[in-house]
Amino acid sequence: MYRGRFAPSPTGPLHAGSLVAALGSWLDARKQGGAWLLRIEDIDTPRCIPGADLQIQSQLLACGLQWDEEPEYQSSHQADYQKALEQLIAAKLLYPCTCSRQSIAQHLAKQGITSARNQEMVYPGICRPADLKADAATHTHEDKVAWRIALPQDCQITFEDLALGVQEQNLNQEVGDFVLRRSDGLFTYQLAVVVDDARQGITHIVRGADLLSNTARQIHLQKVLGYVRPNYLHLPLVLDEHGEKLSKQTLATQIHTEDAPHALAELRKAAQHLGLRNLPDGQGITIAEWLLAATHAWKS
Repeated sequence: MYRGRFAPSPTGPLHAGSLVAALGSWLDARKQGGAWLLRIEDIDTPRCIPGADLQIQSQLLACGLQWDEEPEYQSSHQADYQKALEQLIAAKLLYPCTCSRQSIAQHLAKQGITSARNQEMVYPGICRPADLKADAATHTHEDKVAWRIALPQDCQITFEDLALGVQEQNLNQEVGDFVLRRSDGLFTYQLAVVVDDARQGITHIVRGADLLSNTARQIHLQKVLGYVRPNYLHLPLVLDEHGEKLSKQTLATQIHTEDAPHALAELRKAAQHLGLRNLPDGQGITIAEWLLAATHAWKS
């Protein structure tokens, strides 16, 4: 049974890029006769804006994008993330880390390695113990340390994206041992999304191509946690006039959904970006009628 989801962060209202992801995932679920779930990814609490979750839900409903089960919030599933973390600690796959971004950058600089601004730094293994079998459980979840996953040698991940074809990433060379729980106690997106997708039985993940680089990490986590790997389909990004991805950080403007004509206009722009052609463009069509036509036109 197909189970898809749209998982926005409540850091602001939906913009054109997030509507493309919502519409693409909704159409894929509807075309395959599956369920479409809404999950509010509010795990990074300092970035969340009060009321943004309800605004997002209102915008989706105005666009006719109805979900099939009650919306879920990551903040309600802290115990699930902690259980997964402890499972990996018990398996001797994690180690505590006290590195700051500055200390990592300084260590890399000494090796002649510099990273572009806002680019993710490949962790050089500063805190990785020589013997991973040593008992890391002496560090409890109360300690002010981050927890990193120790990657095996030559951790090459290959998967087939339903839109982009075969994808490969060497996690050792491009990411390094990555964090699953931060030193401030917050669980990272990588761990939370993997646990959530498994817990909700998600079979198909349709999302923006900005998250493509995260997929290999998530597939590795699925493997070590014993989860089933879902199917992946990454959608083309909506870019601004500077060629940057639309985001709340770059002050992307919210979509207009104050009435049906505005909502339908936003849906039409999103569909065009997704490559859907020959959809009804008359003034008298309802959102429900337009969505039905878009579903027929979607190639899953």
